[in-house]
Parts: sequence; C-alpha cells; structure tokens
Amino acid sequence: MARRNGTKKAGALDIRSITGLLLGAYGVVLLVLGLFFTTERDLERAQGQNLNLWAGAGLVVFALLMLLWARLRPIEVPAEQPADAPAP
Repeated sequence: MARRNGTKKAGALDIRSITGLLLGAYGVVLLVLGLFFTTERDLERAQGQNLNLWAGAGLVVFALLMLLWARLRPIEVPAEQPADAPAP
C-alpha cells in the first residue's frame, strides 16, 4: 500500500510484529501450563510461586506492547520505483 509521499508500511515484516507474535505464543503456552498443569511439587520447588503463570503473563503483556508499538508507529519504507524512472 503506497502512500502519497512515496513510502509504504513495513507491515507483517516489521520485526516488532514478528517478536510480538512469537513471544505472545510462548506466553500463552506458559499461561496454560501455569493455570492447568502446575502441581503442588512444582509450587514447592518454586517456593510457592507459580513461575509459569507469572512468566506467561509477563510475556503476553510484553507481546501486546510490541504489537501496539508496531501498530501506532509503523516503519515506513520507500516504495519501489520502476527501473526506467529517474531517481528523485
């Protein structure tokens, strides 16, 4: 999608989007593990803290911040110019 000033958004290829999606997926996995698969032995070994739950929540929050950042401040790259067009 070209803009009037000859640039376009990086879109899905923005590293912040890729990072946000990857960390969000890991965060959801850890949240599920922390909510449904944590045993008393796991809690005992972690001094009563549900580490999977806290780490998953942190990763999901960070992923949402990365995706929000990419959405609010998109990277603009120069639009491709035809080969026979003179350079500006």
